[in-house]
Amino acid sequence: MNLLISAITQIIFLLIIPFVWWAITDRKQSSFFNWIGLKKIRIKSKRKYIISFSLMILLSLIPVFIVFPLFVNANATDIATSQFEGQGVHALIPALIWSFLQTGLSEELFFRGFLTKRLINKFGFQIGNGIQGLLFGLMHGIFFIEIVGVVETIIIILLTGISGWLMGWINEKQSNGSIISSWILHGCGNIIASIAVMFNLI
Repeated sequence: MNLLISAITQIIFLLIIPFVWWAITDRKQSSFFNWIGLKKIRIKSKRKYIISFSLMILLSLIPVFIVFPLFVNANATDIATSQFEGQGVHALIPALIWSFLQTGLSEELFFRGFLTKRLINKFGFQIGNGIQGLLFGLMHGIFFIEIVGVVETIIIILLTGISGWLMGWINEKQSNGSIISSWILHGCGNIIASIAVMFNLI
């Protein structure tokens, strides 16, 4: 219950800036949920979408078995998934809440829903999506520089930055601007990492 409350609080907190921005700039043009991309997916090419989505799920295995061992080797206990370490199936519900709500939804609302769309409107898709991917990578990597070292931190930034770029691409180019695609992808990546930790697979 505490984790669920924490997840909802985090979502609300990360929506404050986007909501104020929308209220000032675009309130009369579109609803908030449509503006931020929390809307039904409209797939442009089902075949391309399915292939892209499947490949991204497979790519999410790379951080689990490359990045996470860096933390294990460094005895890092302050990463988010360490809360589920060795708990097995008993941690499944908390892991799902953490994966799809506390991190998945909150980060997608802010990064792909708010930040990506504003940057793309300002600079175009390539530059805007590239900036948000870089910021996404930096957010996930920079705090661990003292834990795992410079080279490992760069690897983390690159992998998560590429992941952020790909999620922006599938939303804007294949899902008609809906962030539901990246939300599902983000959540799946998180739950894969959580399960690996839950059952001591890494």
